[in-house]
Amino acid sequence: MAGTGTAEGGTRADAVRNRRLLLDAAAAEFAEHGMDVPIARIAARAGVGKGTVFRHFATKEQLLAAIFGHRLDELSAVGQGLLDARDPGAALLAFMTEGVRMQAGDRMFCQAVTALARTEPQLRAASERLIGVAEALTARARRAGSVREDATGHDVVLLLGAATQAAAPLGGTLPGLWRRYVHMIFDGLRPGAAHPLPEPPPTTAQLAAAAKTSATS
Repeated sequence: MAGTGTAEGGTRADAVRNRRLLLDAAAAEFAEHGMDVPIARIAARAGVGKGTVFRHFATKEQLLAAIFGHRLDELSAVGQGLLDARDPGAALLAFMTEGVRMQAGDRMFCQAVTALARTEPQLRAASERLIGVAEALTARARRAGSVREDATGHDVVLLLGAATQAAAPLGGTLPGLWRRYVHMIFDGLRPGAAHPLPEPPPTTAQLAAAAKTSATS
């Protein structure tokens, strides 16, 4: 019986190790080459068989959702850690900077999250947690007078992608250019020169509808 327990413990440990190897290999491959990377290539990088991938993740979409759900939760954790910062404006800027840094180093971050948020519950839940943290940080910054009164957490999350995309064409030549656009965008959020905006902020329902359209197109 003791031998059986030891064998079972070893099997569980191997499964945990293989899952970690797969997630690390897949994250690196997707970041470097985009969503079309074949499963066989990920398995080879992880040093496991292709069948091992599908024992842990029934579909490629589930693998993607696991990776990017974790990334979103990492950013949410950064935001949570900034909620008690002395300067709410600086905290929001730090959160935005980290969000764009994550995206700038991963060519498929936005693509994957947008495409999978509706179909994969794990990723949808992580997206909702991130928006909640972004709204909490933005609300603190609004109350402190650091950002304009009509700025929302939804705005902030969407603007992370704007900074990433602005710098993307020159990313290979100027890898730090995204920082310029984060600060430029944040200056646009400051209340000093704010003018009324022509459109209201997007709602959670509208973002969900947009994700649905993207997933089915």
